[in-house]
Amino acid sequence: MESKKNVLIKLFLSTLYLSAFTFGGGYVIVTLMQRKFVDQYHWIDKDEMLDLVAIAQSAPGAIAVNGAIVVGYKLAGFIGAVVAIIATILPPFIVISMISFIYAIIRDNIVVSQMLEGMQAGVGAVIMAVVFEMARGINYKKSPFSAVILIGAFIVCVSGVSVIYVVIACIIIGLIRTCLFGRKESKEK
Repeated sequence: MESKKNVLIKLFLSTLYLSAFTFGGGYVIVTLMQRKFVDQYHWIDKDEMLDLVAIAQSAPGAIAVNGAIVVGYKLAGFIGAVVAIIATILPPFIVISMISFIYAIIRDNIVVSQMLEGMQAGVGAVIMAVVFEMARGINYKKSPFSAVILIGAFIVCVSGVSVIYVVIACIIIGLIRTCLFGRKESKEK
């Protein structure tokens, strides 16, 4: 692996770029983090990324920030988490600060409202693509239990149960499974 300094620089620039040029929220950023850190840099493998996303999802707060924290910590410890947080929150902070000054002027503009409406549809499509990509990353032959959890959680979410309850239930099920069958072995690098 590269030197810690190079990792921190790439981590900062990557998360800053992803945060600055990604519309649609945390799940979109998490998918792009996977492409960057798993597919491009090969710092994390797919299974590990799924685990990190699960941790980020179950922690309170914004998934983009939580994702940056767990990926940054995995790559470079505490300082990596801090670097990733700063890079992730800086672009939205700047943009929101600028928008707050001009919001009163643009809020009734028909072009702006139609652009935002179009972006909502696009974001929905991107989130669906993220879900399918993450679901494909699960090794169902190795862990058929994951398929059962995935299908069950999807059905419960679609039926109107709060996502918070689904996440809590999945955490409890995962803890019970770990207590009964032991922890899965991590891959040797």
